[in-house]
Amino acid sequence: MTDFVLLDWSRAQFALTAIYHWLFVPLTLGLGVIMSIMETLYVKTNDPKWRRTTRFWMKIFGINFAIGVATGIILEFEFGTNWSNYSWFVGDIFGAPLAIEGIFAFFMEATFIAVMFFGWDKVSKRFHLASTWLTTAGATLSALWILVANAWMQHPVGMEFNPSTVRNEMVDFFSIVFSPVAVNKFLHTVFSSWMLAAAVVTGISSWYLLKKRETTFALDSIKIAAIMGLAGLALTLFTGDKSAFHVASSQPMKLAAMESLYNGQKSAGLTAIGIVNYEKKHNDNSPPMSWEITIPKILSLLASHDLDGFVPGICDIINGGYQTKDGVELSVSEKIRRGKLALAALADYRKAAGANDTAAMQESRTRLDTHFKYFGYGYFNTPDEVVPNVPLIFYSFRIMVILGLYFIGFFIVTLVCIFKKNFHEKRGMHWIAIFSVPAAYIASQAGWIVAEVGRQPWAIQDILPVNAAVSAIPSSSVKITFFIFLTLFSVLLLAELRILSKQIQLGPEPEETGAEK
Repeated sequence: MTDFVLLDWSRAQFALTAIYHWLFVPLTLGLGVIMSIMETLYVKTNDPKWRRTTRFWMKIFGINFAIGVATGIILEFEFGTNWSNYSWFVGDIFGAPLAIEGIFAFFMEATFIAVMFFGWDKVSKRFHLASTWLTTAGATLSALWILVANAWMQHPVGMEFNPSTVRNEMVDFFSIVFSPVAVNKFLHTVFSSWMLAAAVVTGISSWYLLKKRETTFALDSIKIAAIMGLAGLALTLFTGDKSAFHVASSQPMKLAAMESLYNGQKSAGLTAIGIVNYEKKHNDNSPPMSWEITIPKILSLLASHDLDGFVPGICDIINGGYQTKDGVELSVSEKIRRGKLALAALADYRKAAGANDTAAMQESRTRLDTHFKYFGYGYFNTPDEVVPNVPLIFYSFRIMVILGLYFIGFFIVTLVCIFKKNFHEKRGMHWIAIFSVPAAYIASQAGWIVAEVGRQPWAIQDILPVNAAVSAIPSSSVKITFFIFLTLFSVLLLAELRILSKQIQLGPEPEETGAEK
């Protein structure tokens, strides 16, 4: 029997840690590139203003980086403490990219970040520049391996199930790393992080303009940030289109939830804005939306790259019977039946193995292989269990998209003002830039809600649901640690904000005099 109190608290604790961790990661990824570009300009032009600008943003990077590492380590530990069944079931696969991330990317960052912070005037300008770029590359590679692991959970490939150990084992490392889902998820995450970092740099720089301080520093920073932000958004839109196509293929329920689409359609429109009917169930006749504005045919275009393509809704996915590239889709009830046959076959295999009955082992293994595609469905009892939180996903997706479109306009207007050399006079734009900083974080968090809540109830798509992945520990332990982590993370966040605020108020340091190597 599933302890749903334990499950809910375990999910809440992991979500808490992930949300806090993701406050720091995108700024690290984006700001690393921005400060590397600034130092490149310093080395190329030998203009000391770029050295001064680079050093200021490096301090912001370092403060953010330190807190991000702390939350990230706790997040990885939770796989073993709260999700031990998951860790056992997929440890041979999931552990590999995490190990590479720790050994390669983390040590790469740790090595070169010291030179980056303390090597000014101690190493040559070009060596210092290389260290800065390598620190940024290390942070990006850390994200790569984490996102490879996450993408595998959403689209498991390159594995084979071993019934003797009840573990999934890696058989094709490169198919996991270069899975289209993994590659696209990595690019989408990195490019969206450029946007967030650009918004932060623009917002902080605009504060200086409001205070009539460091005008040259602020305008130079905004110019680079706005260009970076606009480029990041353009690439985010491109990878977002690819993401929609992959989701439609491998996670159709997530796409249906994003649109609150219950009945499948050809030439399906994309809901621009709308109000979800919170009482809607897949087996009633109530309308899924109380009100909506739809853009004709765009959902079909995103999902199938065909304006007239068919997009299945929640009811279609539950009832089955529609055509896919692999044939006619089964109903969820049939998948549950086959999943329970897979679980029974696994139990028979292990029983036969204990009795050294080779013939029975072979027969059980054949049955298991036949139905393993639906293994995870065997842990469900009703089709309703495969439907995620539709309103949360629907609204989160629209928050992400609407704010993304807002930032396209924001960075375009910013660049126009910068090149017309009147941005410093636009006090209204300065305030907009400052208030855009939290908006960028909201957009980033909303994107992860869509990605992670949208795949519920799966820990691994179609193979392991979260109710089978959770550790068998007292729920009271998870409750206690939840509030401990909530307190700890809040203190860390407040400490970072206080340190950042103090550093911003101090502003860039006066350029030191002295010979450089």
